[in-house]
Amino acid sequence: MGGGRALVCSEPESEPEPLSAHAPPLAASYNDRIRPLLDAIDRLRNLQVMKEGIQLPTIVVVGDQSSGKSSVLESLAGINLPRGQGICTRVPLIMRLQDNPDTDRPELYLEFHGKVVPTDEDHVSEAINAATDEMAGPGKGILNAPLTLVVKKDGVPDLTMVDLPGITRVPVHGQPENIYEQISEMIMEYIRPEESIILNVLSATVDFSTCESIRMSQMVDKTGRRTLAVVTKADKAPEGLLEKVTADDVNIGLGYVCVRNRIGDESYEEARLEEAKLFHTHPLLCKIDKSIVSVPVLAQKLTQIQATIMAKCLPEIVKKINDKLNANVAELKRMPKNLSSVAEAMTAFMQILGSAKESLRKVLVRGEFDEYPEEKNMHCTARLVEMLHQYSDELQNCAENDPRTNFLLEELEVLEEAKGIGLPNFLPRTAFLTILQGKVKGISSKPPSFVARVWDYIEGVVIRVLMQHSENYPQLQSSTRRAASNLINKMKEKAMDRMMESVEMEKLADYTCNPEYLLEWNKLMSQQNTFMDAIEHVSKPSNIVLQGIGEVDVADLRYHKQQIQEAFDLKMRITAYWKIVLRRLVDSMALHLLFSVQNLVNNDMETEIVGELIGPNGSGGIERMLEEAPSVAAKRDKLNRSIKLLRESVAVVAKIMDRIATDGDYDD
Repeated sequence: MGGGRALVCSEPESEPEPLSAHAPPLAASYNDRIRPLLDAIDRLRNLQVMKEGIQLPTIVVVGDQSSGKSSVLESLAGINLPRGQGICTRVPLIMRLQDNPDTDRPELYLEFHGKVVPTDEDHVSEAINAATDEMAGPGKGILNAPLTLVVKKDGVPDLTMVDLPGITRVPVHGQPENIYEQISEMIMEYIRPEESIILNVLSATVDFSTCESIRMSQMVDKTGRRTLAVVTKADKAPEGLLEKVTADDVNIGLGYVCVRNRIGDESYEEARLEEAKLFHTHPLLCKIDKSIVSVPVLAQKLTQIQATIMAKCLPEIVKKINDKLNANVAELKRMPKNLSSVAEAMTAFMQILGSAKESLRKVLVRGEFDEYPEEKNMHCTARLVEMLHQYSDELQNCAENDPRTNFLLEELEVLEEAKGIGLPNFLPRTAFLTILQGKVKGISSKPPSFVARVWDYIEGVVIRVLMQHSENYPQLQSSTRRAASNLINKMKEKAMDRMMESVEMEKLADYTCNPEYLLEWNKLMSQQNTFMDAIEHVSKPSNIVLQGIGEVDVADLRYHKQQIQEAFDLKMRITAYWKIVLRRLVDSMALHLLFSVQNLVNNDMETEIVGELIGPNGSGGIERMLEEAPSVAAKRDKLNRSIKLLRESVAVVAKIMDRIATDGDYDD
């Protein structure tokens, strides 16, 4: 046999025995060893450790509506579950079955909303319906909140399963229009974890590949390695069933088990006898290997799979619980303690301020970014250098004119208007200053724009750091943010004033001691003969290339020979000097920026924030630190509850790990 048969345990081809009142010795020994492991997992489930993101090994029962899912669970548990039209299971039903041969009568009870409701075999169905109505409300709506049913009785397999609502596409009267989406979302939540075993209940009367439950399980378990299929209603559609379970067209990695469920008023014992008879005597069904038929085989297979997955997952569960506990304890330690006096609040405040200052020294002064390795925007010295380079490029681009047209025309016009009574071979200083002032005016909008941009960036960085270091005291943050913004605005105004002062000074004075000015001017003037030669010889090309200027057209200049040499000299002086001016505007801004940032971090910030919080006109933020913020109190409470839960979980798994160490490996 292929497909599903290859993945199931082979047993002798003999008629299966019905579930007996007492498990045979091997099963009893097996159950005795597995029961503590299952109890530990169930205890963790009751503690709701899954809310901490720790998945538990779970057998999840899924199936299309009317697939016989409830009947399978009834056969395993030997009890009656709710039945009726539409969805019978409206909440996840966690069924904990425990073999208890020592009891005279079965013990059944429900657990939900933190309470325990006893019931019995005759009334369990009504009790489940009543609990479901209390949880999900009357009607036919569903709710993703678990209801636990504990069944302790003689002869049941030791299993814990989660029964989910049957999949239906068409809402009936009283169901929400999106009932399919709600059920699908619930099922996917339970079957998606790798720790889940999917028990897919399929009706023999349908094509398996068309089942919605198969489609869903294949979405999360493509190879079927954690999917087991139980085929119901074998007696109603025996034709071709052997081929369906052996061909395995839908990837059921853990194999198939075919069953016949209880019919009518049959007792569970009678149903098992009828099932054994059916698979032994039916001309088609008797050909199916006895190792993959009957409820007892299903119970044994589920128990074995459950034991394997639990033993496999337990070490990882232990690790995750310990990791989560350690992380939560560390996070709780990092939280601020409750402050009981102004002195304690002041100490805490100064610690916050000190740590914030050190972080700002790192990012704004020393260029270290180990605290923000992935946040490029917090690599501040690099970003400030980029802004300075951008500012320099903007000044350069703004000041450049196309030299190919109107070359020297401005200089000639200015010289004409600046001429006076005096020697003819002197350049009037007025002409130089007039052109210089025009060029400075042309770039005067760039420095204020740069100042605003760079200090807006610094403000963002400062507030980001301050908010991070004061996150445990939200009552401080508004005052701290306000103080930082006020300080940055003051420093921005100072920088703006300083920059505009520099711009105005460049308009009024033409001075530099930088030797590069004369070197550059002499280099430019060395091309004067070439230039004059092109002016005087009309037959020569009018386009010439001047080093430091570019290609120029002198055609129009041939009609302005008067003062042409003075204009050329003036142009070269302005060109050489303008490089100094632009560099000075960038360098002075860079130096002032460094100086201001140093003062901001080392002195001004602390003074401003302290004045805002505890000065004569302060906001009283220090006193407010004594009142723990609701968000911090909620976080502390959540961490304490999580730590309590995880410590209880550690105690649970510690006992079972000790048992494993004593008894040996549980993975049979």
